[in-house]
Amino acid sequence: MSQQTTIRKLAELVNTPVEKLLEQLAGAGMKFSGPDQVVTSTEKVKLLGFLRRSHGKPEQAPEETDQSAKKITLNRRKQQEVTVNSGRSKTTVNVEVRQKRTYVKDGARPMTPDEERADILRKLEESRARNLAEQQALAEKDRLRDEAIVRAREEEAAAKERAEAEKKAAEEAAAAAKAAEAAAASKPKRAPIDETAPRPPRTPAAAPAAPRSAPPPRSDDRNNRSAPRNERGPGDRFAGQMHLSAADRARRGNSNNSNTRGRPGGRNQSGGRRDMSRGGNNAGPHAFERPTAPVVREVAIGETITVADLAQKLALKGGEVVKALFKMGVMATITQSIDHDTAALVTEELGHKAIRANDNDAEDALLASTGENQGEAVQRPPVVTIMGHVDHGKTSLLDYIRRTKVAHGEAGGITQHIGAYHVDTPKGVISFLDTPGHAAFTSMRARGAKLTDIVVLVVAADDGVMPQTKEAIQHARSAGVPLIVAINKIDKSGADPMRVKNELLSEQVVAEEFGGDIQMVEISAKTGLGIDDLLDAVSVQAELLELKAVDEGRASGVVIESSLDKGRGPVATVLVQQGRLKKGDYLVCGIQYGRVRALFDETGKQPEFAGPSIPVQVLGLSGVPEAGDDFVVVEDERLAKDVAQQRETKRRESRLVATAGSRMEDIMATLGKGEGQQVLNLVIKADVQGSVQALSQALVALSNEDIRINVIHSGVGGITESDANSAAASKATVIGFNVRADASARRIIESNGVDLRYFSIIYDVIDQVKQVASGLLGVEIREEIIGIAEVRDVFRSSKLGAVAGSMVIEGVVKRNKPIRVLRDSVVIFEGELESLRRFKENVEEVRNGTECGIAVKAYNDVKPGDQIECFERIEVPRTL
Repeated sequence: MSQQTTIRKLAELVNTPVEKLLEQLAGAGMKFSGPDQVVTSTEKVKLLGFLRRSHGKPEQAPEETDQSAKKITLNRRKQQEVTVNSGRSKTTVNVEVRQKRTYVKDGARPMTPDEERADILRKLEESRARNLAEQQALAEKDRLRDEAIVRAREEEAAAKERAEAEKKAAEEAAAAAKAAEAAAASKPKRAPIDETAPRPPRTPAAAPAAPRSAPPPRSDDRNNRSAPRNERGPGDRFAGQMHLSAADRARRGNSNNSNTRGRPGGRNQSGGRRDMSRGGNNAGPHAFERPTAPVVREVAIGETITVADLAQKLALKGGEVVKALFKMGVMATITQSIDHDTAALVTEELGHKAIRANDNDAEDALLASTGENQGEAVQRPPVVTIMGHVDHGKTSLLDYIRRTKVAHGEAGGITQHIGAYHVDTPKGVISFLDTPGHAAFTSMRARGAKLTDIVVLVVAADDGVMPQTKEAIQHARSAGVPLIVAINKIDKSGADPMRVKNELLSEQVVAEEFGGDIQMVEISAKTGLGIDDLLDAVSVQAELLELKAVDEGRASGVVIESSLDKGRGPVATVLVQQGRLKKGDYLVCGIQYGRVRALFDETGKQPEFAGPSIPVQVLGLSGVPEAGDDFVVVEDERLAKDVAQQRETKRRESRLVATAGSRMEDIMATLGKGEGQQVLNLVIKADVQGSVQALSQALVALSNEDIRINVIHSGVGGITESDANSAAASKATVIGFNVRADASARRIIESNGVDLRYFSIIYDVIDQVKQVASGLLGVEIREEIIGIAEVRDVFRSSKLGAVAGSMVIEGVVKRNKPIRVLRDSVVIFEGELESLRRFKENVEEVRNGTECGIAVKAYNDVKPGDQIECFERIEVPRTL
């Protein structure tokens, strides 16, 4: 109960009416005018005594009254369960812990405010006096330390002067000894003594004045370590001195050798052999010398550094660096990383100098390692890029040369990836790059033009020069590569090669027959007419270019295409430009690195190595590299990891700077308009990296003043749960280009109502987004999946080829609807059914949970585990 308790509050606490409490206070001799007056502790004690007397109880002493307030007892009980292992069984035991503590209040009387103020002032004066004494003690300690430092420096200077004087005296003594030896050697030798001559009898010598005492027994310090210092010999005064300067070693050697100087035989005065292991100058020039000044090192520190690496550069133990960090208020372990500023501060604190390391040290090491592999250049195959407008026969031309049918497997019959092949032709090995012709794949065509040696421009004789034909000519000119024009489809009735040549004149492409330098060959990719002439033209152009590359050493090249395979991980199609790429090499691809686990060519075989101008697929990278990134083979994984991390850091910083600038521009643009743009958020997932780039660029280019296309996320591979969460949070539309969503992603998409659309042809993606952006809603064609069948086994039939024994796991599979074949959630074929049977009867549809036999038309590469997806296209009128 506090001292500021009013009568009304006291009445509430003791559960008594206010009027009755006022009467009791008046009976106790205390007059109060109202219930809001304050009741002091003394008045409460007086009221309590009055009430006790009125009820006939004896009044307690003040000590007894306040006894309950001076003592308090706390009881605590805690229960927990402990599991005890007893053999194979486990027993749970309930453990209860009880604690009881009693606290007794000091019996001193409460101090008045004046006494409390005096006590506080007294404590303050004591604290000031104590602080003053500590400061004086610290100042005295600093003064003594400074005096000791000055005294040590003076003694060190005096010792240095004495050492120099002694060294000079030792050198003079050595010079005098050498002069004496030279003089003794120049004296005439005595005549030899005749051993056969009779010797005179030896006379006894006079007795010495004092008998010579026997020499004391030799006391070796190693056997007498417990002897006191004053009982040891004078030679033992250096026993505890481990580090000697050059002057001390010379002085000690001269003092020990002075007794034997000039005596033949090397014996001392007592007749024993000279002890060469004691006191002699046998240390030589490699003896350890104590440093005369602290060593100051220059430590190169990058943006971040671990404590262990910093300790190694400082030549200190890790614990000392951690201790210095703790004194600075930085709680870091020996394995943690610290920033450059913290590392520089702790380096200066430890008495060393910190310098900033070069940010490109890993890149410099990479350039140094690649510069070492310069060998002899040899002839290499040419790299030929096939370019042209869509549906002019580029892939069909390559199919005829390679004797394959790639175009039949492409969705919509058009190429949507960069294809890389090397072909053994009668004219030699030629590497071909097939680029898409659609307008959205501009970046792919530009990348193909930069990688190539020769560009073959395919123009349809019945269609003429089209927009992508002109764009291909510009790419070839900007890359500075020679151009060969292949006029295709001359076997058609409406073919007009002369019209194509005249239209090319307006683009400054002049044929040789018109006096120019561009070779033009009339071909037919369907019948093979003129193909040999085209290969001859390529071979002649390659000979003129004199293409050479280093065939040995570490490989380097460019990433053509990349994708994410569910079973194999990141897969990169690379073109080797220099050196030889082998299995087990460590390489850097842009911001990704790794070790080559396997190499595959375009036929699926695993070659031992890949030389210059040979495209291969590489497995083993840490992630999916960007198409167009350079790759270099390095010596070890550490250098590869450092280079990749350094590049990733720089790319992230540049991306943040670019993002910040664009935000300010968007804000200013919105303020200028007075009304914000509508934003259409998209999440794009595709099967390869090139398609992701093409779709992002093409869709962002559709933005106008009314609507802005914003790609919030794009990537390679199937649609995952993370992609679905990002789309749900930003209310974005998910676009799957030749990929599908997994089960967890579909649940999130369905529960949040996210718009998910699957496409396999880039025409449909751009057209639908363009309709929304331009306001032309029209009719929307949606693809609705009506059933999925899982292939359990594959049987061979003489009539139908491969028949897939399947189980319908979702919906209904109908015979007259189009289908797609999925492998690891990636579309590998699109077509229609040739046969749908149940037991031996043809049926129109098969429902969920029913087995059936499915034959896919014009496709026999169905494997167990594949999924056959049956869908139908529905026209839905768009509404606002």
